[in-house]
Amino acid sequence: MKKALIDFSRKDIVALAPLAGYTDLPFRHVVKKFGVDLTFSEMISANALVHNSKKSFKMLEKSPLEVPYIVQIATGDVDVARRTVEILNDIEGIDGIDLNCGCPVPKVVSQNSGSSLLQDLDQLARVVETIKKYSNKQYTSVKSRLGFAEKIPEDIARTVEKAGADFLTLHGRTRAGKYKAPVDYEAIARAKEAVSIPVIANGDIISVERVREVRKVTRCDGVMIGRGAVGNPWIFYQIKEDKTYVDKSKILEIVLEHFEAMIEFYGEKGATIFRKHLHTYSKSFPNASQFRDQINRVDDVATIREMIVGFFSN
Repeated sequence: MKKALIDFSRKDIVALAPLAGYTDLPFRHVVKKFGVDLTFSEMISANALVHNSKKSFKMLEKSPLEVPYIVQIATGDVDVARRTVEILNDIEGIDGIDLNCGCPVPKVVSQNSGSSLLQDLDQLARVVETIKKYSNKQYTSVKSRLGFAEKIPEDIARTVEKAGADFLTLHGRTRAGKYKAPVDYEAIARAKEAVSIPVIANGDIISVERVREVRKVTRCDGVMIGRGAVGNPWIFYQIKEDKTYVDKSKILEIVLEHFEAMIEFYGEKGATIFRKHLHTYSKSFPNASQFRDQINRVDDVATIREMIVGFFSN
């Protein structure tokens, strides 16, 4: 029997949520180095993998630091799920497959994928059972919302557990709530109480103080952070060190580490792709607007590196 790569008995697992356009390999590399226990790929269309999308296969790549590493797929089709699992089975370094049952984007929902599965728990169960049956990876997991329009956290949790999932991540909103409705941590707590598999709490976790609150209310086995890490990846360092404040020197270290990882992964074009991150990283600093304006005019890797050091050292 394989040694468990995720020690849920600690009750303090910290995971990075899949976030399209942000949680690519360079970002995951950085947060893994500075405090994250568990990383997931960006959400990948199972259909795209089955049809040999080069972009999707590129998204499967991981940093050597990412152990454990879980690939998140989106599909509501049993046959497509099986074929996707068979593809992933042949790729080394993947420790689990996560089924997305939470994405609220209309394009995804219209394909009977993402949070659409919350309207048909029997179909959700069939897809999870298929992944579990055919996967040679250590973990099968599910990331879900509380329901599609109505909150049914206990039903979702029991369905996922019965279907064979090893753990569940629950975002504390329904699909109808999108990203605006208040997060219902009490509902996550009810799901946790209803099952014996580990449950990870997700939704609006944006500070060390919020982490403490969520852990107390939900009694979950871990927390997952997504949008709370955009422009603020040092939140993971703060959580691990239990600090409400982070030194500027640590922020500079993390920003530079992210920049270098971008260049290594994307080549020189990584410097211009990195602008969006610098826009968010600089928000709380003096003269941020001027810095962003200057960064937008520069493409040279060495020059941008010097500008990063100069700005985040002040």
